[in-house]
Amino acid sequence: MLDGLAKKYIDPIWERMAAPLVRAGLSPNQVTLIGLGLILLVSAAYLLHESALVFGLTLAFAFAFDALDGAVARQRGMSTKFGGYLDAMVDRYQELVVLAAIAWVNDLWALSLFAFSGAIITSYAKARTAIEITIDNTAWPDLFERLERIIYLCAMLVVSALFSTGWILIIGLAIYALLCHLTAIQRMMRAANMLKTGDSDS
Repeated sequence: MLDGLAKKYIDPIWERMAAPLVRAGLSPNQVTLIGLGLILLVSAAYLLHESALVFGLTLAFAFAFDALDGAVARQRGMSTKFGGYLDAMVDRYQELVVLAAIAWVNDLWALSLFAFSGAIITSYAKARTAIEITIDNTAWPDLFERLERIIYLCAMLVVSALFSTGWILIIGLAIYALLCHLTAIQRMMRAANMLKTGDSDS
């Protein structure tokens, strides 16, 4: 939702941040894969240092870098269907790695599974609709999209560390999971209306 509503304000920021990567000659797909590598690195480091504060801050940096692939693609004129597909698949693996790291360090496997399943179903709800009918990829202003999930996760980790209590992480992850599934249901309802309209027009 934030990405859609504030796109005209956010995109110029990404464009400026991506400029050094463009000058370095990196391709969008290389930026995507480097972003995945950074997420893997900071998540693996979290398993060792177990500091939610460090994880939250380094995760924010890694996710910010990962978000630059689209800006690099636009500036270099290298937007491709494969690039969009690769980015979407890498995004899912990034969320899996981050939530698995949180589950491992804090023994929150059930909550992390509930959270990840909500994020995956949210993504699948739009992707599956696109198989049935042509859709506008930007016309899905949903409650808890990926940008909101990233910001929430990083903030949740930092806040839990500042207050030095595991309850914030447990409650925060439960809210995260609930918001993911509410968004999945929101998308399912929108998709149902779109598909019914398509059926009646055919």
